[in-house]
Amino acid sequence: MQENDDLILLKDAAYECGKIAKSFFRKNPERWEKPDEAGPVTEADIAINNMLKTELINNRPDFGWLSEETEDSIKRLSHLNTFIIDPIDGTRSFISGDSMFSHSLAISRNGEIVAAVVYLPILDLMYTASEFSSSKLNGKLIKPSNASTLENSLILTTSKNMIALNTKYESLNVNIGYRSSLAYRLCLVADGQFDAILTMRKCWEWDLAAGDLIIRKAGGRSTDKFGNPLIFNKAITVTEGCVGAGTKLHKVICSKIV
Repeated sequence: MQENDDLILLKDAAYECGKIAKSFFRKNPERWEKPDEAGPVTEADIAINNMLKTELINNRPDFGWLSEETEDSIKRLSHLNTFIIDPIDGTRSFISGDSMFSHSLAISRNGEIVAAVVYLPILDLMYTASEFSSSKLNGKLIKPSNASTLENSLILTTSKNMIALNTKYESLNVNIGYRSSLAYRLCLVADGQFDAILTMRKCWEWDLAAGDLIIRKAGGRSTDKFGNPLIFNKAITVTEGCVGAGTKLHKVICSKIV
């Protein structure tokens, strides 16, 4: 089926991303700052982006294209299917020599993600999901935790984000963790290694697209901070925060956001 072919295409492309990333990793790649304080970018980001655009569009010439490292075009809005790509999610980690950066590749159809891959090449972790297949890590099924309360939970967030909740979280023994790659954070929740991910900041579609499907196909929920389903390939590619968790804890967190 087409969906399976699409997932295979993304997986193969992700492995190629990893080869390029490894060729630059810890070798002081050229870097510069994006305009408007949008963060750093390196020659590795650009090399990966160029490879992906060539290979993926050659294989799916009727697909649109949205990537962090490509100037956006409204032409993508006329496509039924669109690639949504973050060549390196966690560029700061990549620059610092930290292994927890990822490649995030997804396909949206009518605003919903139908195929997704998040790959961490240094750690050799590949998370996958598609419209008709459950979420997997290196080929093995994954699922979120059964946590139903904030008490003693393990959340990928910051103390500043937790303050936005209508609760005195300090008394609940909430444990906070962090990873620079938002896509990886979503996958860690899908795999049950953390109970939830919470960010109140505006997020870009390419940060969320693949992880959104991976959480949902693992059996959890992924929404904006208001509890609304995430919609992709929009004219404005920004989302109001993100909450990802198992279904019970997701409901609890959204009920406490003020």
